[in-house]
Amino acid sequence: MTYQDLRYEVRDQVAVITLDRPERLNAISGPMLRSLSAALVGANSDPGVRVVVLTGAGRGFCAGLDLKDQSSGEGSVAEEVAAGGLFDLRDAPPIVLHNMDKPTLAAVNGPAAGYGLDLALGCDMRILGSEAKLGAVFTRRGVLPESGGTWLLPRLVGWARAAEIAFRGRVLSAQEALDLGLVNRVVAQERLMDETLALATEIAANAPLAVQATKRMMRMGMDETFEANVHHVYLALLPLFRSQDFQEGMRAFLERREPQFIGR
Repeated sequence: MTYQDLRYEVRDQVAVITLDRPERLNAISGPMLRSLSAALVGANSDPGVRVVVLTGAGRGFCAGLDLKDQSSGEGSVAEEVAAGGLFDLRDAPPIVLHNMDKPTLAAVNGPAAGYGLDLALGCDMRILGSEAKLGAVFTRRGVLPESGGTWLLPRLVGWARAAEIAFRGRVLSAQEALDLGLVNRVVAQERLMDETLALATEIAANAPLAVQATKRMMRMGMDETFEANVHHVYLALLPLFRSQDFQEGMRAFLERREPQFIGR
């Protein structure tokens, strides 16, 4: 499939999705939104993909919605809405990203601001280069976190810290984000993709059905009681017991070797 303002490749069962407008710090255009949703849906349905990495080309992760496009109307999100392409929010990248079963990692290589911050927060894990910054600058632009940030940020750092970050329009350094527990790791800038792909490959080596079921149950558990979640986990466990990967995991344990999972 051909994507606009975005690159897609698969490396050893890891899909790498790269926002590709480096001259604009990968600011979001209307066509990029369509491409990103399509790439995420494709990765989630591809049996050859077990983990997804989202990153940006050049020196930025994503600077948010392209304000120049918004003011001119050319290639803007507003133009896409007017064309009827984005009325169904179920197809918008933040919703698609949230509903994905496969693990998602954000390799944040530079500024992630506005919409770009929400995309990073929407991933399961965030690995930041040492020069990256997270910009919750919505209130400085007269808007609010429109792409999941108001839901995600309080759950990640707690209400009081989320309120301070969002109300003040804070820009966080990589180290500040790590200290707040907002990201998983901060690594040397030149090692960012190597470290992220190593983590993604480690996850991809595990039984994919089990990883995806674990993610679904964790996501459901955010909005249900403990008892309900235990019940749902039990129901999710039954088909795993019948999978070939479960048998392979048991054999590998008894034979003291690394398992070779096939996703069935």
